[in-house]
Amino acid sequence: MTNRARLLGWCSALFLLTLGALQLSPFYIALTTALKRKSDLSSPWLPPSPGHVYWGNFRTAVEEGKILQAIVNSVVITSAATFLVCLVGALAAYPLARRRTWSNRAVTVIVLGAMMVPPLSVLVPLYTMMSQLHGINTYWGTVLVLATGQLPLGIFLYAAFIRTIPLSLEEAGSVDGAGVFRVFFRIVMPLLKPVTATVAIVSGVFVWNDYQLSVYLLTDENVRTIAPSIGAFFSQQSSNLGAASAASLLGVAPVLIAYVALQRHFMKGMLAGAEK
Repeated sequence: MTNRARLLGWCSALFLLTLGALQLSPFYIALTTALKRKSDLSSPWLPPSPGHVYWGNFRTAVEEGKILQAIVNSVVITSAATFLVCLVGALAAYPLARRRTWSNRAVTVIVLGAMMVPPLSVLVPLYTMMSQLHGINTYWGTVLVLATGQLPLGIFLYAAFIRTIPLSLEEAGSVDGAGVFRVFFRIVMPLLKPVTATVAIVSGVFVWNDYQLSVYLLTDENVRTIAPSIGAFFSQQSSNLGAASAASLLGVAPVLIAYVALQRHFMKGMLAGAEK
């Protein structure tokens, strides 16, 4: 290895370390702030001394902010919405990918157009409709709204992936006497695991972090999800940044755990279309 290549490698490593440090700095500041008392006015860049680590902020976030209840609500809503996006998205994408008719092309254009509609632009009619259906402050109402918002992206990703699957596999199943649904669930669906992981992570993170719609659909603190709960708790504890930081860390922890556990499938799903 020449000196120039070695220098380039060190510069690249230094750049990546600097970029990583910049991205992790907000979490570091949140952690140091959450572990200090309200009366501690030291710099947030300085960690608390070993004998002065304060865990009371996390207790305040759990007891007063009801963060654990919000996490449970978010888990229920995120799981149900993600399941609907994956199931309905795959079922809708299959005929769009296999039957290239003019009507399916029109539906594909509509799906792509729906991806460009800002959610807040339909907030008033959406809220009116959900209020008439008694879907405000309910799990099912929020699940349907958030899943519908993620369906266009799910259909687009599934359709693009299904087009890369050889049609001969489905024809072999049809020759053996399998119907359309059996071919889909027995042959096509198992091959969709990489893109399903991608759709699940993208949709799940969006639903988990959603604030703009959930803050209007979930006003009752007993069914409120994590994002509006942290927002409401922060407004109540604006003078206690330690408790607000603790609530934020508790809210982001499940997402980080899920991403670390599924990152291999996520990267595989993102690259699977190009590999085929």
